[in-house]
Amino acid sequence: MEIWALIMLAVIIFALLLGYPVAFTLGGVALLFGTIFLGLPFFDLLPLRIWGIMTNFTLLAVPLFIFMGIILEKSGLAEELIEVMGLLLGRLGGGLAISVVIVGGMLAATTGVVAASVVTMGIISLPILLKNNYSPTLATGVIAASGTLGQIIPPSIVLILLADIIGVPAGSLFIGTIIPGIMLITIYILYIMFRAWLNPEIAPKLVRDISNKKFVIRFINSVIPTLLIIMIVLGSIIFGIATPTESAAFGAIAALILGILHKRLTVEKLTKSIQHTTRLTSMVFLILIGATAFGLVFRGMGGDHLVHEILTQLPGGQWGFIVVSLLLIFILGFFLDFLEICFIVVPILAPIAQFFDINLLWFAVLIAVNLQTSFLTPPFGFALFYLKAVAPPTISIDIIYRGIIPFVILQLIVLMLLTIYPQIILWLPNLIDHWLNFSV
Repeated sequence: MEIWALIMLAVIIFALLLGYPVAFTLGGVALLFGTIFLGLPFFDLLPLRIWGIMTNFTLLAVPLFIFMGIILEKSGLAEELIEVMGLLLGRLGGGLAISVVIVGGMLAATTGVVAASVVTMGIISLPILLKNNYSPTLATGVIAASGTLGQIIPPSIVLILLADIIGVPAGSLFIGTIIPGIMLITIYILYIMFRAWLNPEIAPKLVRDISNKKFVIRFINSVIPTLLIIMIVLGSIIFGIATPTESAAFGAIAALILGILHKRLTVEKLTKSIQHTTRLTSMVFLILIGATAFGLVFRGMGGDHLVHEILTQLPGGQWGFIVVSLLLIFILGFFLDFLEICFIVVPILAPIAQFFDINLLWFAVLIAVNLQTSFLTPPFGFALFYLKAVAPPTISIDIIYRGIIPFVILQLIVLMLLTIYPQIILWLPNLIDHWLNFSV
């Protein structure tokens, strides 16, 4: 029966590669195999599992953060940020591309929605980069990589889901990803500066006057509110003022207020934002319910014991398991979406990590950084498709594929450093915990 559990897993992955809907594939295949091998009474446990998901207070942060990100996109704050930072840094070699990275990080820290970041920056900044004679491969690579920072920089939807699946506090996971997020932004900027120094023609300087009063007002109106939202959302979590769910509510309210103050948030845009939020939230929870059915049947058939036995007997023990786990997630990222990996693979790996006495917070951050590559790796990198959808006709998918290769390599370098030196991840959460305990 354990072998049939692995066959069920293979059937699910094959069906997903054929393009069948994730939620219904997970639930349908699980029901089919469960009925054949375990019988219908086995599913009496499933409603209780689903009830546990729907009443999970932490997961309430998912729709709130999605809503916050969409409101910021619709209110035009993201567009204003890109334009202002482009003018501010344009005089540097590669300055426009650097501004895209910085804005990508700021959008990530206020939205957590990758699709919104990539599409927004693709529509606004790609024409500006191409108009100023930036290399198409560098321009598309920078936008795609910067847009996916929302995957790792809190508040990220995937971090909330990972925290729930692996069993670590969402607040600690948010804090643990701050330094890796800063490392990614820094290494992207250094790479752009190096490319601009090596070949100034692919990333030329932009000479414009930014000394006038109008620019200063635009800078204050766009950058300051964004920094305030970051402080409200992340600061309240880091200093224990609010839970991630409560901070998500603060962020959603702040985004609404900003949209109203910018006078760009009409009733029609608000309605569309609510509808978009509902669709995305429903998709996430449907997948989660399907994954719950799969996990229930997979464990019922003994698949978890078989995988546990295989992975615990790998050469190298703990480190062998970590290397194989990260390699498996990276390879699956070429073909599967991050949600599919998160709900199918991570629940299998988490108990084995616990068996090896691996720090689950460290392991969760490694998975999160690794999952970020799933947005960028062809042939099914979703960020690449988002960018292609809004790119000019002259930008082929081949150009986008070539553009992201250096950034995938940079991400893997950061992942390797985080794996070799766990304290890069654990230092800040431990410091905050010590500070809070000392204060109490």
